[in-house]
Amino acid sequence: MSERLAKLTIPDEVILSKIYLIRDQKVMLDRDLANLYGIETKELKRSCRRNATRFPIDFMFEMTMEELQDWRSQFLTSESDRKGLRYSPFCFTEHGVIMLASVLNSERAVKVNIQIVRIFIKLRKVLASNQDILLRLEKAELGLSDQENQIMVIFEYLKQLELAKIQEVDQRNRERIGFKRKHES
Repeated sequence: MSERLAKLTIPDEVILSKIYLIRDQKVMLDRDLANLYGIETKELKRSCRRNATRFPIDFMFEMTMEELQDWRSQFLTSESDRKGLRYSPFCFTEHGVIMLASVLNSERAVKVNIQIVRIFIKLRKVLASNQDILLRLEKAELGLSDQENQIMVIFEYLKQLELAKIQEVDQRNRERIGFKRKHES
């Protein structure tokens, strides 16, 4: 591996900014991947078309024109940016990105793919931990409502106990009726 490739590191934030949610899947676009791999987009697309059997629909799909228009409107792409997207881009899922490394078969593609896969794994871990936090909050909320109910029951018992004490004191302090002896008055 050349020294230049050994020093090649792309900041995680750059790769993260190139992961989009399309068709409810996290994907990377062909032009972004080509840029990261240091090749032209048409070369990347050509390699994918030559190896179409390696890219089933859950690995890679082509954006429809409607999806492309929606995507453009979400990101307010500039005129120079639109020039790079005259045609519907290929969208690669995490598995598609992994497969792309075997198709391109260059040192840079392998190195960049390793970094991309690590970022996808980090994203999955973050999502899983967020799910765990949400579940814990739900359990705590349910636990609080149970505790709240138990506290209300305790207060109800305390009120009944206080009433019983008051009745007992009233019972002791009541005026006696019936026959009274002289020494009792």
